Amino acid sequence: MRNLIMVAFIEPVAVGQEFLRSDWPLHVTLVRFDVGNDGDAARFAALAEMPAKQALGTVLAVGGEDRFGRQGSVPVSLVETDPALQMLHDSLVQAVQQVSGRVASPQYTRRNFRPHVSHHGDRRVHRGDAVVLDQIALVDMAPDGNHTIRRILELWELRK
Repeated sequence: MRNLIMVAFIEPVAVGQEFLRSDWPLHVTLVRFDVGNDGDAARFAALAEMPAKQALGTVLAVGGEDRFGRQGSVPVSLVETDPALQMLHDSLVQAVQQVSGRVASPQYTRRNFRPHVSHHGDRRVHRGDAVVLDQIALVDMAPDGNHTIRRILELWELRK
C-alpha cells in the first residue's frame, strides 16, 4: 500500500523535497488516502492534475481557531468555505475512488470537509490572513517505507 496525501502548501516547497513527519511546511490538507501500488499512485496523479491546476490562484480566507485530533491536541486555524476549494477536494476524493483507493478519514470528506492549517510551534496563519493556492502537491507519507519522513512526489504551481 502507498500512503499518500494531497495538500496545498502555504510555505514554499519543491518537488522531491523531504521533511520530517514532525516538521511539515504549513499547508491545507485536501485529502489523505491509500492506494495499492505505484501504478495507482501515478494514475491518481494524472487524474489530480487538472483539478489542481484549475484551483491554482484561488485566494482563501483564514477564519477562527479550533482544536483537532485526539482530545483536541492539535491547534488549527480554520479556512473559510470556498467553492473552488470544495470543488478541488471533491474532485480529489473522486480520483481516489477511481483508482480504487481508500480515503483515510471518509467522515471528514465531501460535505464534512473542514479545511484548516495546523499550527507548528510559532508557525501558523491568523484570522483574516489571505492564503493563495499557489502550490498543490502529492506527498508520499512513507517514502521507501520510512514513516518518519515525507517526500513531495508531484507539485503543481501557479506561474508567477
